[in-house]
Amino acid sequence: MSEFSHLDEKGKATMVDVGGKQVTTRTATARSVVVLPPEVLEKLNEGDIQTKKGSVFQIAIIAGIMGAKKTGELIPLCHPLGLDNCQIELHLNEQQELVIDCTASITAKTGVEMEALVGASVAALTVYDMCKALSHDIVIKETKLITKTGGKRDFKRA
Repeated sequence: MSEFSHLDEKGKATMVDVGGKQVTTRTATARSVVVLPPEVLEKLNEGDIQTKKGSVFQIAIIAGIMGAKKTGELIPLCHPLGLDNCQIELHLNEQQELVIDCTASITAKTGVEMEALVGASVAALTVYDMCKALSHDIVIKETKLITKTGGKRDFKRA
């Protein structure tokens, strides 16, 4: 793409007109990686961290889904979408980092990359919020799009 999609010919911000686009099934997966310090990792028990507020991972999943559903309210030029589905999965990788994947899908005229990115980000921020009493040395290392299908072009990160 050689031009920014959210700028008109005069450089003014605009919402993309999707009126003429085809309705297709669109799916996107985004990932956030959270580095947890030892004092947080030591609280990990049977795949989750339990607090007085509840399960850190279950609350992060719910927050991520809620964030994905509100993307159109948070990102100024995103279309408000009624998602068909949104799933959040969490696991520890080989480096003992928390990997959060958010997959969003819809049958519509516009994609759901931003919903997946917001969902993964909000889930990561929720983990930070719930664990910050143990340590502020939590790092949300990265958030990135992993795949997208539907629309003009598919994308798969190598």
